[in-house]
Amino acid sequence: MKSVQLMSFGTAEVLRINDVDRPVPGAGEVLVSVEASSVNGHDAMVRAGELKMVSGRRFPIGVGLDFAGTVAGTGAGVAGFRVGDRVWGMVHPRRRHTTAGAAEYVVVRADRISIAPADLSSVEAAALVVTGPTALIALRDSVRLTSGERVLVRGAAGGVGTAAVQLAHAMGGHVTALARDRHAGLLTDLGADEVLDYGSTTSDRIGPFDVIVDTVGTELHCYRSRLAKGGRMVTVGLSSSALAAIAASSVHGSRRIRAFSANPKTPVLLDVADLVTSGALRPVVDSVYPLADIAAAHEAFERGGVVGKHVVTVPRGSL
Repeated sequence: MKSVQLMSFGTAEVLRINDVDRPVPGAGEVLVSVEASSVNGHDAMVRAGELKMVSGRRFPIGVGLDFAGTVAGTGAGVAGFRVGDRVWGMVHPRRRHTTAGAAEYVVVRADRISIAPADLSSVEAAALVVTGPTALIALRDSVRLTSGERVLVRGAAGGVGTAAVQLAHAMGGHVTALARDRHAGLLTDLGADEVLDYGSTTSDRIGPFDVIVDTVGTELHCYRSRLAKGGRMVTVGLSSSALAAIAASSVHGSRRIRAFSANPKTPVLLDVADLVTSGALRPVVDSVYPLADIAAAHEAFERGGVVGKHVVTVPRGSL
């Protein structure tokens, strides 16, 4: 099969499409025929060598955190999935993989996938399989948003941002989206009550907010200061500066900066699928690339300005 792998760390040019043996599912595992994957910050960081504690330094290293496709085989003891089922899921983000989601096939534990929403294409599903759970965990579990609270979503036009705007709206929040001004129409359509242009809006001129969802990972202390009494802030944009701000905020009780790395299993994926079915959440796809052009997808991701997700399709027999 074809699999995107790293043979060294570096820019998007180091991505290679290699011929490898198709994996075989072991006990408790599922073999998925991948139809689409997306480009995530995690993928870019692994490729650049910024997550060596996770990926290790031994090559080849598989690329692609998420996937959508169909079940092609199951190992012993797997119940609930049959060959031909349409599924979505993630490889484990904190483990090394020689092949991952950006491949013709991927093997994962059965508790890392769920049946994909019937109304979504594989491209649309791939655009939500990381962003949906991340936004849901941030709002429901980390900051516990309640109806009527004032919410700021920073980086609102990105993958997690567009999902967070929709879910905050669905949960009854009054949503302020911070993004490029040209994305105001889309974000309003997704549920934002107000859209502020991040290029001309400074943190000291907005708020206060009951909840802040940050996807950027910079200037966290400035935005934390815009929390109301009892306010909560969570960031998914982890960087060295973000980690320092998170540590420094620990003395502020409820107003500390929360952080997490999404690692959803089947129950969370099913919750997201239910939100899609109910109409509370829909995917936002910026652009679609064939697997052969995955380097271009990574380059586009790193240029920024993305609206939703860059998705990579996995056509059979055309590489």
